[in-house]
Amino acid sequence: MTNVQIDPAVDTTRRQWLQALAAAPLVASATAPKSAKAAIKTSARIVIAGSGLGGIAVANRLTQLLDGGKITIIDRKEEHNYQPGYTLVASGVWPVSKVRDRNADFLPAGIEWVKDMVAHFDPVTNTVVTASGQRIPYDFLVVATGVHLDYAQITGMDVSAIGREGLTSVYPSPEAAQATWAAMQTFTARGGNAVMTLPATPLKCAGAPLKMTFMLRDRLAKAGTLGASKIHFESALGNVFGVKVVNDNVLQRWQGLGIDVDFSRKLTAIDIGARRATFALSEGETKEMSYDFIHVVPPTRAPDAVKNSELAWKEGPFATGGWLEVDKSTLQHRRFPNVFGIGDINGTPRGKTAATVKKSAPLVAHNLVEVIAGRQANENFDGYTSCPLITREGSAMLIEFDYEGRLTPTLPVIEPLQDSFFAWLMKVRMLKPAYMSVLKGRV
Repeated sequence: MTNVQIDPAVDTTRRQWLQALAAAPLVASATAPKSAKAAIKTSARIVIAGSGLGGIAVANRLTQLLDGGKITIIDRKEEHNYQPGYTLVASGVWPVSKVRDRNADFLPAGIEWVKDMVAHFDPVTNTVVTASGQRIPYDFLVVATGVHLDYAQITGMDVSAIGREGLTSVYPSPEAAQATWAAMQTFTARGGNAVMTLPATPLKCAGAPLKMTFMLRDRLAKAGTLGASKIHFESALGNVFGVKVVNDNVLQRWQGLGIDVDFSRKLTAIDIGARRATFALSEGETKEMSYDFIHVVPPTRAPDAVKNSELAWKEGPFATGGWLEVDKSTLQHRRFPNVFGIGDINGTPRGKTAATVKKSAPLVAHNLVEVIAGRQANENFDGYTSCPLITREGSAMLIEFDYEGRLTPTLPVIEPLQDSFFAWLMKVRMLKPAYMSVLKGRV
């Protein structure tokens, strides 16, 4: 882990800023707890598919809101990974141990944990089928499966090779993030040609490719090899970030930092041994690029169990990826009212971040309880999400926005489009404790 040098003027007022941050809604809770009410008596069978942040957070909240009932979580994963920390591991700020925990430490007492994966959803018969063939009926279902990282769309890509031959990718696992940092160290020691990529699909943590680009440039500068290097950012979209004011801000910064950006370039193939990447261009042509370092961001889609089920969108912009068809406000399924979605699986305009789950988990739990009680889902989600966008070690921008792409800052001490040590401090010191509180159903 590296040491951050803090400007004396910053250090003078740091305590006051920390006090302000500690009292701010983003750190404490993006959704204030409701006044205590008597738990709803029920015998309902509730199945939660997935044990990530969304699934466990909703499970913990439901145990507080319900008196009776049976809650079943289905997921074979026993390790709980703090995915917002992957970029910190991959850029050498955190050790990999800081993003690893155990699901068993967070699951509420009294629930059933089926250590398997959902292979098929049948919302017509209110049944899920696991990979081992177990049929589990439900009265209510919460889909929290997360996304499928579709590396298979990139010919020649081998996730097991991450860390070798300049190949990196922060997304798959803590091990991949750690291997990415090792490869970054090797590259920055000598410098060379770096290629950063961005797919055309919806993306979990859309800021991660930008953070990795900023941090790679910062590491090159610190290693003294920036002059012997060139960074290229190859986007399959017409932008690098979906919120225009943020996109324009980043592009302006990159221009000043000497980072080249190309648009409408989709990574289609990679030759790992030859260190060569192939991109499809908007004109139907292809372009090959040699690299010494490449960061591969995978296309994403819904897992097959959702994509191939009646739960998926059948038309519209979210149908291609097979995303869960939910009302973007209530997060209730549009055709099956006893089904809710939480987290990255939802087919909504934005929101594949931990911050979205932080804001929406209390809402999903509340709306589900309302439906269990025979009432209508009555709380609405505005699409809130946030991205602590690292610009260099010791500095970041805190970007918060809603479905419409409007900036929605919650911290008056932080200017959204201005990088600061305080936004960095939130990212590296304060957001994981907040995440853990969400996971445990406390906020």
